[in-house]
Amino acid sequence: MDENQKKEEKIESFKTVQNPNTYKTVYKKELNPKTKLGFGKTILLPFLSGIVGCGIVIGTCFGIPSIRSKILNNASMPEDNTSNSQNTGYISQTSLNHYSDTSIYVANKILPSIVGIKVEYNVNSPLSMFSRQTQTSTATASGSGIIISDDGYILTNNHIVSTTSSESYYEVSEATKVTVTLFNDETEYEAKIIGKDEQTDLAVIKIEKSGLSKAEFADSDNIKVGEFAMAVGNPLGMQSSITCGVISALNREVTDSDGKKFTLIQTDAAINSGNSGGALVNSEGKVIGINTLKLSGTGIEGMGFAIPINSTTDITSQLIQYSKVKRPYIGISGMDLNEQTAKANNLVVGIYVKSVDDFSAGERAGIKIGDVITEADGKKVATMDELNEIKNSHKIGEELKIKVNRNGQEKDLTITLGEQP
Repeated sequence: MDENQKKEEKIESFKTVQNPNTYKTVYKKELNPKTKLGFGKTILLPFLSGIVGCGIVIGTCFGIPSIRSKILNNASMPEDNTSNSQNTGYISQTSLNHYSDTSIYVANKILPSIVGIKVEYNVNSPLSMFSRQTQTSTATASGSGIIISDDGYILTNNHIVSTTSSESYYEVSEATKVTVTLFNDETEYEAKIIGKDEQTDLAVIKIEKSGLSKAEFADSDNIKVGEFAMAVGNPLGMQSSITCGVISALNREVTDSDGKKFTLIQTDAAINSGNSGGALVNSEGKVIGINTLKLSGTGIEGMGFAIPINSTTDITSQLIQYSKVKRPYIGISGMDLNEQTAKANNLVVGIYVKSVDDFSAGERAGIKIGDVITEADGKKVATMDELNEIKNSHKIGEELKIKVNRNGQEKDLTITLGEQP
């Protein structure tokens, strides 16, 4: 074996050695003199060519927006955003383009279906605190409405068009004139009040015009807390204004300043005076509610409420057909008895009957003054609100079974519900 062959075998034996501490193969630098002589040709030139090639590829990719966006997103976010963001502290970036596009689409779809309403009425007030003579002045109020048919029917709130009230020093008449302004149309169209209902705070008015843009209704029973919501109307007379937010809560029981109770949708989309009667819509531009009131006061912000649109359809139909809402009627007045009041008067918890209307359904069923109603349709009742809720679930002419306590004895009675006068 010549000397060069021995040298090559020695070099080969040093190519790999075993590290006794890690049991990993460690590659040693070869001592072959040919490596040094071919370094520029075998290593440096491919290395530089690789750098140039990468530069061309990356430059090309960053020149294409979709690829550039994908590269940047992959570089800034882990593969699994949901799990890794909690463990590694990564914050995923969200584009607002989709939110903006949604708002623009919804606004363009719903705005032509929203109208401004102006109501004129007379106010009679005394010339002075001690004078019997009065002076009459004209006042105005404004609100919003939703076009529900292409031939001019408009849904709004009762409190917008029904302004009758009486205070110690002044009287407000019924509306003397109602006018409607359409989207992108400064013309004032005189409207007629078709029907109104104080209990639900709903009203229908009509203008003589065809070809209107009818609003599309959604199923308000399917809305969810957190979903997109846009309030549309004429706050403070600012025609065709929108505010955006989310659905804050469902089935909120709210009592207004007159003591009427409503079950409403809560939203944080800003609602102000003049928004009443306008629409609360979803991300498809479909109406899910009618803006009706808001909570206001120190420390209160972003608490607006809307009547669910599903609860308005039957009311609207009756207002158009009968100019009123036909409701079942018992014909009694009562007082709520809680445990304390009942015990103090030697009675039971329930509804104390204070009066019974002549010829009413209650009188025909045998209800008497002094009876305490304790059950209706097999359910315990302790307030007039509870009794009315059960009664209103029936139709006129249907039977309502109640249980009364009379002089310590229980009696079962059946009421054939009449029509509320």
